This record gives sequence, C-alpha cells and structure tokens, in this order.
Amino acid sequence: MAEEQDDASKTEEPTSRRLQKGREQGQVAVSQEVKSLGILAAGALALVFVFPATIAGLTRTSRVFLEQAHAFSIEPGSAQAAMASLIVAVAHDVALLFGILMLAALAASMVQTGLLWAPGKIKPDLSKLSLIKGVKRMLSLKALMEFAKGIIKLVLVGAVAFALALPLINDLEMLPAIPLSGVLARMHQVAIIMTAATVAVMLVVASADYLFQRQDHTKQMRMTKQEVRDEHRQAEGDPHVKAKIRRLRAERSRRRMMAAVPTADVVITNPTHFAVALAYDGESMSAPKVVAKGVDYIARQIREVAETHDVPIVENPPLARALHASVDLDEEIPPEHYHAVAQVIGYVMRLKGTATG
Repeated sequence: MAEEQDDASKTEEPTSRRLQKGREQGQVAVSQEVKSLGILAAGALALVFVFPATIAGLTRTSRVFLEQAHAFSIEPGSAQAAMASLIVAVAHDVALLFGILMLAALAASMVQTGLLWAPGKIKPDLSKLSLIKGVKRMLSLKALMEFAKGIIKLVLVGAVAFALALPLINDLEMLPAIPLSGVLARMHQVAIIMTAATVAVMLVVASADYLFQRQDHTKQMRMTKQEVRDEHRQAEGDPHVKAKIRRLRAERSRRRMMAAVPTADVVITNPTHFAVALAYDGESMSAPKVVAKGVDYIARQIREVAETHDVPIVENPPLARALHASVDLDEEIPPEHYHAVAQVIGYVMRLKGTATG
C-alpha cells in the first residue's frame, strides 16, 4: 500500500539529471528480447555464411578420428592426449560461430544503452537473498507480465515453426534415398528457413517489448513535486544561501562606495530621498563620474560622510533623480546631463574660489 501511494505521488516526468543519475547506477531501459533478436539475427547470418565452413571443419575433424580409429592407443596417457586434441580441433572449428553470437549479444546491449559502466550494479546485495522478498518478486506484477510475455513468445514462434514445418514432413520419406551430403544440405536449408521465420517473429516481439521497457523505465524514474524542487534547489543553489551572498556583496559594495565619497567634488541631493556623489578630473576624465549614489538611508549616509569631509552638497531634485536612475556606479554621466552638471560644478568651483579668496 505504501509503495502504491508513493507511486501515485510521482506525477512529474524525470529530469535529465535524474535520468543521468539512474544511468550511473545502472538503471536503464533494457529489453532482453532485443538481445535475443540480435543473437537470432546473427545466427541466421552465420547459418548462411559461416555454418557451411563450420560443418566442413567438423566433418574433417571427425573423419580423422573415425577413419583412423585403429591407430589410437587406449593407454591412459594416449587417450587423454587424443581427447585433448579432439576438443581443441572442435573448439577451433566452432570458435568463429560462437564469437559472432557473443558479439551480437554485446552489440544488442550497446544499441540499447550505449557504453555503460555501473560497478554498483554488480555489488553483492544481501537483501536479495531474503526469501520473503524473493517470493514477492516472483509474484509481482512485473514477474507475471514477464511470464505471460514468455508464453506468448513461445506460442507465436511455435505456431510459425509448425506452419513452416508442416509442408516439409514429406521430405522425411525421401531422406533414406538421398546421399548424406544431400541430407546435410537439406537440413541446412530447413534450418535457414526456420531461423529466418523465428527472427521475423522476434522482430515484432522485440519492438513491442523495447517500447514497453522504455515506458516502464520512464514510469519508474518519475519524481514527486518535492523531488523536483529539491533537485532544482541543488542545481541552482539554496535560495537562502544565495540571498545571504547577495547581502554580503551589497554590503561590501556599499562600504567601497562610502569610502569613495570623500574623494567626490560634489554631492547632488533631492534633498532627503536621493543623493549622488560626483567626482571630476579634467586631466583623466572626459566627463564627471558617479562615485556613490543611494536613496533614503544610504542617501543620508552619503550626506553625513560628505559633511564630515567638507564635500559640497548641492540640492537639485530633478538632476539627483535623473542621475540616480540613468547612471551606474563608476560610470561617467551621459551627454544629456552635461549642461546641468556643468552648472553645478561651476557653482561649486566658484564657492571654492570665494572661500580661498
């Protein structure tokens, strides 16, 4: 019941990160029927192109032992050597055939999953040795579906094989009159026909099973809304941590800005809501630059620092609001504000000249 409720809560499609983590753990969609199809298809090709050479090799090997049976000693050492020689010869004859089948099985797996390395999948899991869990797996819906699928596959293959074999029954009456080489050739033809028919049936079965396995894998990898939020938080970072980082950066930026206020030539105010500190050096700057700006509390701090360091403060609400909105820190003022700022700086320079005089 708990598992059903958990599955019911998994309403979200798996994210790419979830699928990648599952792949690293060996959780991928794999159809055993596709593997069977690959082996059967390779076997069919081998029957056409490789099997005749394999049969010829086995025939040569067996002929040597049959025609020269009287030459072999039955002494223990000699018999063992003869048997070892026979095993090596047979293995050499069938090596190519079995090699093709093994490569076909490997290729069928790689077609489905690509190159996959999941060492955790082969680690021993003691929980799998539990008798109760084993019985549950045997009686699970997935196990019953696999059993039903196997029965259907056997029925389909058996029906096709019977339909093809029925017309070939008449060949049995002719076999005694056919030379041994002809019997082998006919058996080869029948084997090719039966294998090709089985491959055709398995192609349909494997295609349907592959689609089912992909759909079932996607269903198993579904996520709850909370899992999606947690994953997003891990990928993007904890919002609380990010907010704290923003606050720290803003605090450092404010301290640097306040340290630049004493170097300003003038502070333009609203007079209470806005404050913009400007610095100008005719030799190194083409236009005055904003070294500090702020509203409300920050504006009051800028005014206080300016008063402490005898930086002139000029009230010009329209210009203060315009500069605060259009110019960032450490940027020069745009040309549209040249005239208004020039008037303010000229006024400040006149004040300084009067004070000096």
